[in-house]
Amino acid sequence: MSEIPQAVIELAEKRKTAKAEKNYALSDSLREEIVELGWLVKDVATGYELSQKPPFTQLPRVSDLANAEKLPKAAATVGLLADGWADDLESCARGILENTTANLVILDLANIDQVGIRAEKIKKEFPDRVTVFHVAQELSQAGWATCQNSLINLVTSPIYLVMDLSTKTTGDFLTPLLEKINSGFTAVGWKGALVDLSDNWRSVVDKGSGEVDVLMSYLLAVKTEIAREIGPDEKAKFYRNADMEWSLMLRAEGHLLYAIDELPVSQARHHGYHDSDEKYRESQSKKTYDRLLQKFRGKDPILSPRR
Repeated sequence: MSEIPQAVIELAEKRKTAKAEKNYALSDSLREEIVELGWLVKDVATGYELSQKPPFTQLPRVSDLANAEKLPKAAATVGLLADGWADDLESCARGILENTTANLVILDLANIDQVGIRAEKIKKEFPDRVTVFHVAQELSQAGWATCQNSLINLVTSPIYLVMDLSTKTTGDFLTPLLEKINSGFTAVGWKGALVDLSDNWRSVVDKGSGEVDVLMSYLLAVKTEIAREIGPDEKAKFYRNADMEWSLMLRAEGHLLYAIDELPVSQARHHGYHDSDEKYRESQSKKTYDRLLQKFRGKDPILSPRR
């Protein structure tokens, strides 16, 4: 990042004082002056942070995607939530674009680690297959489920794929997923599990490939039409347990899920989990887990056959 001009720092300090004095009109005016000088100011617990204004337009909120144009149609569209880790975004995106016929939509959340700039670079190389949206909100502010549902509502392809940036591909993973969906399953993914009934729904068991109760969002394909009707619960801010909750929501409406372990896919360091704020991660995961149990525990008939 370039050195912050003194004029920008002085405006940021004046804005800090204005906020402390609850002079919000002045605070907003000073923010606009900072933006006109090519910088952004973000409020944090210690005061504020300044960053260079990115060379693209950012929507204020994920909800503003409701006014965006529908995405180009393809056999399938993969959605990537990019909240940092630009190298992971590039390797994940290239694996999709080089090994499958799927289109790609990247949702850049706050240009952390210059990930929005990297997304634009990928789009420039694959202009007919990549769409990029830039939003000023961070993922923790927007929420995982809200982001997924916002993208699903823009998809015109018959299949939507949720994929984590940590998921790496070395071959065509899409064809086996589509074949299984065409055989009668609503959602098919790389990793899935069965609810452990002996543990009173408190855990799940990986039984390998086959029909499952839940699918994991490392790589998950779902019929777009069904996903619009039954998307992830908007209360789910963090991905952990949200994918399992969504799976059970689908099963509760009679939809079948299948896991395929044998795909040309692997996982690198899962930054979205290991490098997230521990307190936020655990609190949000627990909220989703508790809600999941409240909605579904004991409803054994919705589950897949035991194996």
